[in-house]
Amino acid sequence: MKGALCWAVAGLQPLLSAALTIAEINGNKFISSYNGKTVSDVTGLVTAKSSAGIYIRSTTPDDDEATSESIYVFSSTIGKTVNVGDIITLGSAKVSEYRSSNTYMHLTELTNPTGITVVSSNNTVTPLVIGKDTLSPPTEQFTSLDGGDIYSVPNAQQNISAVNPVLKPAEYGLDFWESLTGELVTVKAPTALKIPSSYRDTWVIGDWKVTGKNDAGSLTMSAKDSNPETIIIGAPLDSTKNPTTTKLGDALEDITGVVTNTFGFYTILPLTALKIKSPSPLSPPPTTLVSSKSCKGLTVGTYNVENLAPTSAHMPKVASQIVTYLKSPDLLFIQEVQDDDGATDDGVVSANKTLTTLISAIKSAGGPQYDYVTISPLNDEDGGQPGGNIRTAYLYNPSMLSLKNGATAGSSTDANEVIVDAETGQPSLKFNPGRVDPSNAAWEATRKPLAAEWIAKDGKKSFFTVNVHMSSKGGGSSVHGDVRPPVNGGVEKRTEQAEITASFISKILKADPAARVIAAGDFNEFAFVKPLTTFASVSGLKELDEALNTPVENRYTYSYDMNAQALDHMYISPVLASSKSKFQHIHVSSWVTASAVVSDHDPSVALFDVCGCADSQKRVHKL
Repeated sequence: MKGALCWAVAGLQPLLSAALTIAEINGNKFISSYNGKTVSDVTGLVTAKSSAGIYIRSTTPDDDEATSESIYVFSSTIGKTVNVGDIITLGSAKVSEYRSSNTYMHLTELTNPTGITVVSSNNTVTPLVIGKDTLSPPTEQFTSLDGGDIYSVPNAQQNISAVNPVLKPAEYGLDFWESLTGELVTVKAPTALKIPSSYRDTWVIGDWKVTGKNDAGSLTMSAKDSNPETIIIGAPLDSTKNPTTTKLGDALEDITGVVTNTFGFYTILPLTALKIKSPSPLSPPPTTLVSSKSCKGLTVGTYNVENLAPTSAHMPKVASQIVTYLKSPDLLFIQEVQDDDGATDDGVVSANKTLTTLISAIKSAGGPQYDYVTISPLNDEDGGQPGGNIRTAYLYNPSMLSLKNGATAGSSTDANEVIVDAETGQPSLKFNPGRVDPSNAAWEATRKPLAAEWIAKDGKKSFFTVNVHMSSKGGGSSVHGDVRPPVNGGVEKRTEQAEITASFISKILKADPAARVIAAGDFNEFAFVKPLTTFASVSGLKELDEALNTPVENRYTYSYDMNAQALDHMYISPVLASSKSKFQHIHVSSWVTASAVVSDHDPSVALFDVCGCADSQKRVHKL
C-alpha cells in the first residue's frame, strides 16, 4: 500500500544517493538505528505543523509496511519559515528518541535542524486513509513481547526499547501505530468509545474491522483481547478545543491528523477539533428485574457510589438512580461509603450519617425505607480519599429480609469465622456482620470484605453475602507502554486478597455444598485475570455473567482508556446458578455524557431464588 505515497512535483530533481530517506531513518523497529547520529540532506513534504515543529513525509517511499515514511522535526522556529505543501531539505539534523517518562514508548524525531531549503511549494498534501491506504489495525495483540496476554503474570518482564523487535504491523497493534508515526492520516467514520478525558482527548475506532463491539457501539475487552485497533484523538494542532459533550457511541466526522506518541499512548493529533456528526441515540434503560416480594424472586444490586459523603453533590442522584434504574433492590451491596464528614481527616470514622442520609434520599425519591449494615474501619486504614475512610456497606429492605439472629456484629478488628454446627453440620458466622481477616497485611490501605448471613421473608434457609472492594489498579503502566507485559497495578495484593476471601467462602461451601452464597462488589479486576481466576477456583463460586452466558461483549461496568470493561462482579454458589437467576448491568455512567455521570462505575442488578430448604443434601445444580 506504500504505492499510495506519490506526488506529481514538477521540476523536482532526484535526491543524492548519499542522503538517507525518512523510511531509512525510522527503520523497521521501534528505536532507530541512527539514534543519536546526525544525518544530512533529508528531504520531505511538509504535511502538518505544530507549535513546536513540523511533520514531513518522504518523497521517495519504499515498499516496506513496517517503515514509516514520515517523521517529526522538533524545532520552535522551523514552522515560521516553511509551510504545509512545501518540499524541503534539511542540511543536517540529529536523530533523537524522545519520551517524557521511562515507562513510555520512544518517539523517533529529528532535532536541531539546520540548512533548511525549500525545494518547491504548494504541493498537494493527501492524508493516508487508515485501512485503505494503509493496513488495517490488528484487533487483538499489542506486541510480540506480551506472549499473547497483556495480563499474564509476572508483569514487566521485558522492555520494547531494549529488545527493539522488528515491526510486524499486520500482527500487532503497537507495531501498526509505530509504523505510522509522524504520518498524516484520516480516520473514516469514527465512533467515540467513551467520554473525553479531562484534557478532552477521545478514544475512537474508524471504519476498519474491530472485535468486541458491544450493545452501545464501543469495544469490550475480553481474555487476550484488549482492543489495540483503537486510537486516542489528542489536542488539535490548530489550538482549537475538542468537545466535552462526546459520549460512547457518538458518530464523529472524519478525523485527519498526525500519528504520534504522547503521554504513554499512540495518539492522533487532529488538524482541528473533533466534530460530532450524530450523537448516539442510546440512553440507559432501567433494570427489568423487579422483586417478587418473596424469597423466590429476591433482587440484589451492587454499586460503587464513588466517595459518597452526607454532603456529596451526587447524593440525591445516587438515590434517584437506585429507585429509578435499579428499581430499589431488596439487598444492595455498596462500596465507597465515606464517613460522616467526608474527606476531612479528623478522626471521624462513623458512616451512620452518610447512610441515613442516603436512605432518606431514597425514601424521598419513592423508594422503600431501607436499613443498613456496615462496620467502621480504623481511621485512615482502608485507603481511598484521605480522611474519607471509605468502606463497604449493605442497604436492605427490612420488609423483605433481615440479618440472621444468633451472632453479634464484629468490630473493625474482629476476624469473622465460619462456624459449623456439630449436630446439623450447617455453617453460620461468628460475627454477623463481620469483616474477613481484617488484620491480615494483604488488606493494608484497602477495604476489608464484609460478610453477613441473611434470612429472606418466607425463606427456610439463610444465605450468605460477602461485600468486596479490593485494591485499586494504581501504579499500573500503559497498555501502550514500553514495559511488557504492562504492569497491572496492585495485582499481587489483589491475588492475596482473592485467596483470603475465597478461602473464607470455601469453608461455607465445604460445610454445606448447597449453601446460597453471593460475593459482589468492586473487585478492581477482570474475571479472566489471575486474582479472580484464583478467587473462583478457591471459593467454589462462579462469576454470574459467565454462569448465565451473558454475551462477552456486554459484560462491562466501567470505561477506561479504550475499553469497556468489568471491574464490578457478582459471584454465586452452584445452587444459585439456575434458569431462575438473572443479571443485568445498568449503564447509567458509561452511556452518558461527562456532565451526566454520577459515579465512575455502572451498577448491576440480579434476581435470585434464595428460598432454600433445610436439607443440606439437596442436589446442587451443576454449573
